[in-house]
Amino acid sequence: MSTNHEQERLLAELKTAILEYAEGQAEATTRQIIAAGIDPLRVMNRTIAEAARELGDKFESGEIFLPHLVMAGDAMARVSELLESALEPGSEQRTGGKTVVIGTVQSDIHSIGKDIVAMLLKANGFKIVDLGVDVPSEQFVRQAKAESADIIALSSLLTTTMPFQREIIEILEQLGERDKYKVLIGGGPVTGGYADEIGSDGYGRDAVEAVETAKRLCGGSDASEPSGGGP
Repeated sequence: MSTNHEQERLLAELKTAILEYAEGQAEATTRQIIAAGIDPLRVMNRTIAEAARELGDKFESGEIFLPHLVMAGDAMARVSELLESALEPGSEQRTGGKTVVIGTVQSDIHSIGKDIVAMLLKANGFKIVDLGVDVPSEQFVRQAKAESADIIALSSLLTTTMPFQREIIEILEQLGERDKYKVLIGGGPVTGGYADEIGSDGYGRDAVEAVETAKRLCGGSDASEPSGGGP
């Protein structure tokens, strides 16, 4: 087992590799992390989540742009794949195996934020049904029914597509099924005020907050646990 100093060094190196879009270095460091016996969930909830939050802040401030997010997302996806393979069986018990149907709403093809949220939710024991991007409102509802979902997570990266988040809630209300699902929304232009306005159950400013909110909505004990820093 590695020392605490060695573990901290490896985690810092992984975060740097992600922030520098170095997928090969991130993969190599992740293999060292696994070999060192560091808890994969700790890496997901702390290192990857912190990197995702920092990338989000840089994107919002105009310091980096969409291509940078895509490259960082590729690195995080590869790291997550390795970490997931190293997770011990039964990790889903922490959240009771709750199911999240997630996607980017109709007319919006942005995937990076949604992908990071899905990645972190899966690492925290949620069953993820990822519908992809440009998903019609009715499809969210149909899939939530088919999967007996607990949460419907809606990502919107464009102000012009935010009304589709409202539309999905309205469809559920019209069908008399609004109380069956918790609706979680997020995305660059989305705010807590808008979430309240349309009647969603929760809002995530970034991937970290989205995971924390999902845990709270499901009433799991993990909701009160630190997530390591962070649709």
